[in-house]
Amino acid sequence: WLYIMHTSPSDNRIVRIKLTTANTLDLTSHQVLVSGIRRSKFHNGGRLRWGPDNKLYAGTGDAENRELAQNQNSLNGKVLRINPDGTVPADNPWGNHVWTRGHRNIQGLAFDSQGRLWEQEFGNSVMDEINLIQRGGNYGWPSCEGTSGSCGGFIPPKATFSVSSGSCSGIAIVRAHLYSACQRGTRLYRF
Repeated sequence: WLYIMHTSPSDNRIVRIKLTTANTLDLTSHQVLVSGIRRSKFHNGGRLRWGPDNKLYAGTGDAENRELAQNQNSLNGKVLRINPDGTVPADNPWGNHVWTRGHRNIQGLAFDSQGRLWEQEFGNSVMDEINLIQRGGNYGWPSCEGTSGSCGGFIPPKATFSVSSGSCSGIAIVRAHLYSACQRGTRLYRF
């Protein structure tokens, strides 16, 4: 199976399509696994990553609607966790695809050698973030951006940097180091 998150005419969605032995797509096998993720011109997220638990993790954006990030019934502004067939894992915290909430626009997901999930997130006007993701965690958006705002009671980021030196769009973990590639800052951070 090839797993894809894309923007359709009506929403963002996660689909899968079989890859044939001839390395072509079997379009008759197309399956929509998760639909109803709101779309917008900006803040769509879209990063997919397989976890060591054989679950698919997906980062979504708030679709320029800040309130969606805190609504645990919305799929926006979240890290989603799904079974390979699109069903909800029994141990997800709210009985739906939502694994964490309170994100603005997730751009990167990566697992380290200990099986921990790290996330890279665009800030608004103050700070971009790198977060260590925890089951059921709330990362604060829109009340909190990085460590700025009303951040009490939310999981703080592991690293922040100003948006002027950030706009980081992806992360990779290599030999216990996390690398974050930043567009606006035209730099590569190593943690």
